[in-house]
Amino acid sequence: MSTSVKIYDTTLRDGTQSEGISLSVNDKIKIAHRLDEFGVHYIEGGWPGSNPKDAEFFERVRKMEFKNAKVAAFGSTRKKNSPTEGDPNLQALVDAETPVVTLVGKSWDLHVYDVLETTLEENLAMIRESVAYMKALGKEVVYDAEHFFDGYKANPEYTLQTLRAAADGGADILVLCETNGGSLPWEVEEITALMGEQFKTPLGIHTHDDGGNGVANTLSGVRAGAVQVQGTVNGYGERTGNANLCTIIPNLQLKMNIRCVSDENLARLSDLSHYVAEVANQPPNPYYPFVGKKAFAHKGGIHVAAVLKNEFSYQHIDPTLVGNQRRTLVSELSGRGNVVEKANEFGIDMTSEKARKVVEQIKSLEAQGFTFEGAGASAQLLMQRAEEDYKPPFELIDFMVIVESRQGRGVFAEATVKVDVGGEIIHTAAEGNGPVNALNKALRKALRDLYPRLDEIHLSDYKVRILDSESGTAANVRVLIDTKNGDNARWSTVGASTNIIEASWRALADSMEYALQKE
Repeated sequence: MSTSVKIYDTTLRDGTQSEGISLSVNDKIKIAHRLDEFGVHYIEGGWPGSNPKDAEFFERVRKMEFKNAKVAAFGSTRKKNSPTEGDPNLQALVDAETPVVTLVGKSWDLHVYDVLETTLEENLAMIRESVAYMKALGKEVVYDAEHFFDGYKANPEYTLQTLRAAADGGADILVLCETNGGSLPWEVEEITALMGEQFKTPLGIHTHDDGGNGVANTLSGVRAGAVQVQGTVNGYGERTGNANLCTIIPNLQLKMNIRCVSDENLARLSDLSHYVAEVANQPPNPYYPFVGKKAFAHKGGIHVAAVLKNEFSYQHIDPTLVGNQRRTLVSELSGRGNVVEKANEFGIDMTSEKARKVVEQIKSLEAQGFTFEGAGASAQLLMQRAEEDYKPPFELIDFMVIVESRQGRGVFAEATVKVDVGGEIIHTAAEGNGPVNALNKALRKALRDLYPRLDEIHLSDYKVRILDSESGTAANVRVLIDTKNGDNARWSTVGASTNIIEASWRALADSMEYALQKE
């Protein structure tokens, strides 16, 4: 097993085959630069012979400088029964002018017969001649042996011949591809080890996650001698995705002591994951190992109490090594340790007795339908209100909402609110296109003179969940409101009630109180 592994990123090619992902050329350029900064060794930019977008990417990227990565163009071996010279796919790879060319060839006789519809001998010639052609042009050639493991299990003798053809053509590395994602880790390790005994050419590993074993299969391939790992950021890829580099890299480096990137760059892994998700217009998956928001989140009171004594009691690594952080959640499962730890995050000095009272309050509220895991601002306000000297920026006296439908105007709402702001009673009203919108406008109207920065605060999301649907229209509902300010800071608040207007008001009032007490 090697002490270092080269990272070959195929997010810009294989990753874009994921349903719902389409990257513009500018998107691909941005991600390529970020991958280079992170320290990957190879960036597969796309298939220049397949579409104009990839051709444009290679035209632009050849004028750019990369500090760490080599850019690779991807394509297949020559067409059957035709010469390499003039082959349109190979010519597109030449025109890409990349230092590295990745050629994919068929390893499985099923594909030779049923997909290529040619002979086994012609497939071997296609592989050998295509690799030799690119090597004669001075290219570094990565050979991707597609469907290698399925092919080996079906016809090991022929699959070996396909690798031999690539090696004889001069391939710099032979990448064993687990294309259908159905092999198991011990199969991958055993077969990769056998290939290491057969070939002096270095081996790589490329796996998919159809069986949920993409990462495990990759690590098994490395254990058996692979020195190049192919994968994508966040595991993006066709069907269920490719092996996730954001899981593979820290496992290799932190668990297997195999060097991939610098420690400094490893600490940027979470940022890389979130950046690529943002550019790809995908919501970050909070459940991703290592880089997900929930990866180091602790909810159970016993867990939090243990982590406060020794963080490794319920954490397999220090989260800062991958640019993440420990998070403590407050809920009905919380103990005093959760509240004390969370209060410390908020800069609140919380005594054990006050924490006990806050825990009791949280459990009571969550029994009514509140949830504070995803409503950190409401949780912080609960803790601040437990302080004897806490003075809220305003206090509600009462509110009223009227919803009307008038001919010629349609449905609209009017809300009146009466609040106490520093001892002054303010009574005002506003109209809106719905009851919550009207309440929001009326409350802002009451507070704006004293707190003009309210104009910079905007609701960014409003979610309603019915908690007991069998109760029909009398059901208990939970409202979550997300808010952001002019500095793009974001916070979430919660309200719950059998009355959706009251639930919305509580979440809305918490949102405003949180914003104003920060001011």
